[in-house]
Amino acid sequence: MKKTQKNLKKQSKNHSKTKPKKEPLNKALALSGAGLQMGLTIYFGFLLGEWLDSYFKLTFLTETITIIAIFAAMYLLIKQANRLND
Repeated sequence: MKKTQKNLKKQSKNHSKTKPKKEPLNKALALSGAGLQMGLTIYFGFLLGEWLDSYFKLTFLTETITIIAIFAAMYLLIKQANRLND
């Protein structure tokens, strides 16, 4: 049991040494395209909904797909921000 704990401590120390520290400037650069990414995700969701509405002769898919695209864009933004903070 003690050997396992020692190995875990060594692994955690080695892992912290190999992980480079991210500077605030790098974080800002990584998030600088987040607005563009969100806008494009929502816009392409809107275009997909428009095309599906015209193809299937329906009227609700544009709003539905756009709402799904908004949630997807927010999920991707939060995931990206969490990855940067780790």
